[in-house]
Amino acid sequence: MRKRNVLLVEEDGSLCQFLKEKFRAEDYLVNTIKKPDAAISYIRRNTPNVVIADLNLTGINDIEFVRSITGASPSTSAIVIPCDGSIKKAMEALNAGAFSYIKKPYNKVEVLVTIEKAFEVSELTAENLRLKRNISRKLMDRILGTSEKIEHVRSIINKVADTDSTVLILGESGTGKEIVARALHFGSNRSSEPFVPINCGAIPEDLLESELFGHEKGAFTGAIATKIGRFEAASGGTVFLDEIGDMSPGLQVKILRVLQEKEFERVGGRKTIKVDIRVLAATNQNLTKAIKEKKFREDLYYRLNVIPIEMPPLRERKEDIPVFIKHFLKTISKAKNKDVTTVSPNAMRLFEEYEWPGNVREMENVIERIIVLKEKGMVEENDLPDNIKKATILLSRKHVKGFDYRVYISPEGLDFNSVVDKFETDLIINALGMVHGVKKNAAKFLKLNRTTLIEKMKRKGLRLDS
Repeated sequence: MRKRNVLLVEEDGSLCQFLKEKFRAEDYLVNTIKKPDAAISYIRRNTPNVVIADLNLTGINDIEFVRSITGASPSTSAIVIPCDGSIKKAMEALNAGAFSYIKKPYNKVEVLVTIEKAFEVSELTAENLRLKRNISRKLMDRILGTSEKIEHVRSIINKVADTDSTVLILGESGTGKEIVARALHFGSNRSSEPFVPINCGAIPEDLLESELFGHEKGAFTGAIATKIGRFEAASGGTVFLDEIGDMSPGLQVKILRVLQEKEFERVGGRKTIKVDIRVLAATNQNLTKAIKEKKFREDLYYRLNVIPIEMPPLRERKEDIPVFIKHFLKTISKAKNKDVTTVSPNAMRLFEEYEWPGNVREMENVIERIIVLKEKGMVEENDLPDNIKKATILLSRKHVKGFDYRVYISPEGLDFNSVVDKFETDLIINALGMVHGVKKNAAKFLKLNRTTLIEKMKRKGLRLDS
């Protein structure tokens, strides 16, 4: 077990000797540093349980020093010795993140009790952070697939999670936008603070403002008490604004102010409330088009779109479909106490050929339905819902120099762009197969430039090493 670690940051050594004797007798690690910069470097490297910092140190901004301690190690409990015993300074330090304070002359019993409580809080905080990191890892594990597009998504999450940058998550319904938002939050230094999601499209417009900002008692009929809004409740953590494209222009202005100034007023209130939050947003709409149609503010779009993450639909990463099928078979069979864990080749072919308009959410529901009805055994073609079986009706069959090109149509009709895209994809795959994967020869066969072929392959998510 790791030893409890105490760091003393003081110049005169008045507390040092007493604490060293006390804690070393109990086999604690005790270190003393006089310089604030050196102390912060030590805290970053060693994450001590408790830091006792004298705010009378020369040449420091005492409150900024406290913020630096808690920023360097969120699980460290900071105990401060305020300048000249000032209660005002002590309160400022507490507001900046300190756990507690002690005054001179020292009451040894009081000091030991305060430090013991600080140890308990530090250990609980560290355990909480460990649990949050485990949640973050599990959430990342739910972003399934090995396609180039989903690897790119994971790469961005890893790079920006532990920042305060605003992220705009784009993608169709059912692609997993909220999972990405949660992974960003629980992978950040705000993970011990609240994650507050709100679906802007699911709440009536006249209620959404109150949900976001809260309201004062008497602000409107039925406001019988003051209510805290989601932004206030999330202070220190993350607000996730799902389907922000559905938000009214009036509310967009107020969201813009929160992003710019980190402040707002409750409905019916005059007091300005400051909040420390990170904002993540998501939409399934084309916001660029909405801006042109005057339905979405351009300035808000640029505030939100600091870091864009685009979740690709399943039809653009067909190679990931077997991964999802295997995952859902395993997890849902276990949850439902069933024994359906494999899929026949024909059934898997139909799964891969289906366009999945509802994306991952639709697939999960389909697999659950199959498992509940089948109960055990292998998933066969006849076990699939009719809409998946019928979606692969052969529309036409083209023969180009001995190769078979298939284009499919759904029972509801023909989507011209998707049919053209599928036919083009089949042309590229078959051409590569004919020339044993040599892209230069495939490009020559298709009468394309090699760079044009590679760009098309990238856009379609086709493996370049094939």
